[in-house]
Amino acid sequence: MIIIAERINSSRKRIAQAIEERDTAFIQAEARAQAEAGADYIDVNAGSFLKKEVEHLKWLVDTVQESVEVPLCLDSPDPAAIKAVFPHCQAKPMINSITLEPERLETLLALVADNGLPVIALCQSQSLMAEGVEDKVRLAEELLEKTAAAGVPDERVFIDPLIYPVSTNSGSALATLEAISRIMAAHQGVHTTCGLSNVSYGMPHRRLLNRTFLACAITRGLDSAIIDPTDRQLSSVLQAADLLLGRDDFGMRYIAAARAGGLAA
Repeated sequence: MIIIAERINSSRKRIAQAIEERDTAFIQAEARAQAEAGADYIDVNAGSFLKKEVEHLKWLVDTVQESVEVPLCLDSPDPAAIKAVFPHCQAKPMINSITLEPERLETLLALVADNGLPVIALCQSQSLMAEGVEDKVRLAEELLEKTAAAGVPDERVFIDPLIYPVSTNSGSALATLEAISRIMAAHQGVHTTCGLSNVSYGMPHRRLLNRTFLACAITRGLDSAIIDPTDRQLSSVLQAADLLLGRDDFGMRYIAAARAGGLAA
């Protein structure tokens, strides 16, 4: 499972405060905690600052890179911000994200193709954010056609079928699971990912729903997720699912995690 760590996001009040105050120690502690918990990429997002986004995102990139060697995931609603900050990355970052919206696609797909970057591709177009299975699969196919035409191999594409809160769309979780199955079956090498916590928004006991959805999604082929890797119970479900699905030979990673006290029963 490829883990994209979600905690350094300006939508969180404490992170926004740390960015505004240039609290280097706090941001670096967040980065180290996520790296030590097994993050493969650390997402950095300053999108809530609008006019100062580029300035703040560059500071985040520099600050996180001073404390960890884990590559970053550049995350912004503004493709120009990602493009502006990219040169400051020491290792190849993941781009979060492209859609089928023309401006965003044109700005970021060239950046991805020219620099050999991994990219999250959201099942979203100018007129549609996919909710049903057929829309999710159709937009995924269109995205993969665009990335292939640009010379980006499927192995560097992370399709996000979009998961909506079950509090507002009770069929969204099932539709996303089915879409993951179909996308992974049709495209060898492509990855699927999701902003896991979206599924539980507005519901009580959110972490329970997040853990349960993660286990279900892994059985459908999900091989990446945007999560909080410091959530020990969530990470424990991931470890257990990998073992039970034959992705952890003889349970070596599971046993190592147990011996290190990393599992929460």
